[in-house]
Amino acid sequence: MKSSLNINQLSSKRSFNINGYLFEYEKPLVMGILNMTPDSFYDGGKYNSIDSAISRIEGMINNGASIIDIGGCSTRPGSDIITIEEEWKRVGGIIKECSIRFNDTLFSVDTFRSEIARRSLEEGIHIINDVSGGSLDSEMFDVISKYNSPYILMHMKGKPKDMMSKTNYDNLILDILNYFRKKINKLNSLGINDIILDPGFGFAKDFEQNFEILNNLNSFKIFDLPILVGLSRKSFIKTKYGVDNSLKGTLDLNKIAIENGAEIIRVHDVKEHVSLIK
Repeated sequence: MKSSLNINQLSSKRSFNINGYLFEYEKPLVMGILNMTPDSFYDGGKYNSIDSAISRIEGMINNGASIIDIGGCSTRPGSDIITIEEEWKRVGGIIKECSIRFNDTLFSVDTFRSEIARRSLEEGIHIINDVSGGSLDSEMFDVISKYNSPYILMHMKGKPKDMMSKTNYDNLILDILNYFRKKINKLNSLGINDIILDPGFGFAKDFEQNFEILNNLNSFKIFDLPILVGLSRKSFIKTKYGVDNSLKGTLDLNKIAIENGAEIIRVHDVKEHVSLIK
């Protein structure tokens, strides 16, 4: 018998503060990915112009995305870090356009740099998505505190360039839980309470470790914070399902993630995931 998702059993009402108003939701949200980069692993170079990016955003919104995540610096394994000005050159224009054109959609910026976060928030971005959890920029938490922005706290070890050499853990789940606990305590001490947790699939995690996290996702509910998963079309999915079946694999694993407590799923394929949730 084909199984289905019972959303009422999987999620309770959640809310977080966005610029002084309360954003509430009761079911898993779909975050659509907009990569303004020439070298992202899946769609690098496809949306580097304002026109193509706007078209991409409009398509994702029409297909049901609740959040659009804009990134200008690739963090795929082995990637080199670009300059702050190059990153802003890639994302600044589209951020300004979004603040004018789209008033009913939440936007996040995928950056580990406090300066990019600051500029983005000043231009109207709602959420900061930091793959480094503040580890690569000591001023990030201060910026989040100043602007009272919701913050996506991801787990990663090392830097994108070398993170896949840092997959050694004493106990994977406990190590990530301890990482989150320390970071959450620091954020709370700065008055930051709107925190979303991302265990960091593919970031300093090998093939087996990604599936261990997926199967133990409920462990992170101990913090009573929203859980985001970003596993869309990543290499461990292609390894398991094959390159041609990476969308099917993404859907299969995101279904498991939602059943195990994920409340936000970050994806390239919005329409298919909105249908999955429905």
